Amino acid sequence: MENTLGLEIIEVVEQAAIASSRWMGKGEKNTADQVAVEAMRERMNKIYMRGRIVIGEGERDEAPMLYIGEEVGICTREDAKTFCNPDELIEIDIAVDPCEGTNLVAYGQNGSMAVLAISEKGGLFAAPDFYMKKLAAPSQAKGKVDINKSATENLKILSECLNRSVEELVVVVMDRPRHKELIAEIRQAGARVRLISDGDVSAAISCGFTGTNIHALMGIGAAPEGVISAAAMRCLGGHFQGQLIYDPEIVKTGLIGESKQGNIDRLKEMGINDPDKCYTAEELANGENVLFAACGITPGTLMEGVRFFHGGARTQSLVISSQSKTARFVDTIHMFDNPENLSLN
Repeated sequence: MENTLGLEIIEVVEQAAIASSRWMGKGEKNTADQVAVEAMRERMNKIYMRGRIVIGEGERDEAPMLYIGEEVGICTREDAKTFCNPDELIEIDIAVDPCEGTNLVAYGQNGSMAVLAISEKGGLFAAPDFYMKKLAAPSQAKGKVDINKSATENLKILSECLNRSVEELVVVVMDRPRHKELIAEIRQAGARVRLISDGDVSAAISCGFTGTNIHALMGIGAAPEGVISAAAMRCLGGHFQGQLIYDPEIVKTGLIGESKQGNIDRLKEMGINDPDKCYTAEELANGENVLFAACGITPGTLMEGVRFFHGGARTQSLVISSQSKTARFVDTIHMFDNPENLSLN
């Protein structure tokens, strides 16, 4: 799968990032998202595959977006039988977030990127559009920290695993009212908190790399993005756990349904009979082969954002593979209009 799709999925996230970055700082978050979706779909539909969106822009049967259940790839066309060999056909599940951090793009802030994860059919958890309690940590703490432990306990374990004092640890938490007590506990334990407004996929992945000065992600964010984070952390060998949050009183946003019981019933309809289950990265991305790709839209901890110059642009992407056990940073110059010079700035 990696040999067939590796380069092409890089181009998918690159095209989405370039399209979205043209709207950076213009205050139009919906437009920044829409153009990223369109660019991602257009490039995916040129790939020799039969793909199915399992995590997309919404749980809708029909929408002007990459919706859950949408089929993408050359081999999904009506005339596919004339040029797609069933014996060679790659059938994959895809989780996408064409513009992770739409507000970050709209207001010119750091940390937005175009991301996707792919695996063979059935290899990615089809998370509902709910929230998820998340815990990400470096590989040294894998299986030692636990989402059911308190933040204080996990910080002590992290301290021991990383050979750092608790005071040297940095924990990323989304700046939301629901995290008031969590933030207070982390600070009381002695660790430092980095608050983010959006974009916790980048924060989760940063835990998998030494040198980012991010040692854990804690708190509640969107469930679909949790699966994408899990795919990356599975490939990196880092720690990731997620637990679905279905009680509107916990998230305090009113975005996941009107009642707790109604949400439980909805999960059962989706085949999720244990709504309180804590999932590992290996359960959320359980395929034999998993690929993750991201391209920076605005500058971030891991990647530069899109940089335009006259006649072209430069992008930086990250591709992580469970198959080859590699994490590749890809620096690309895109030539649009026969530029007079190729800028490295």
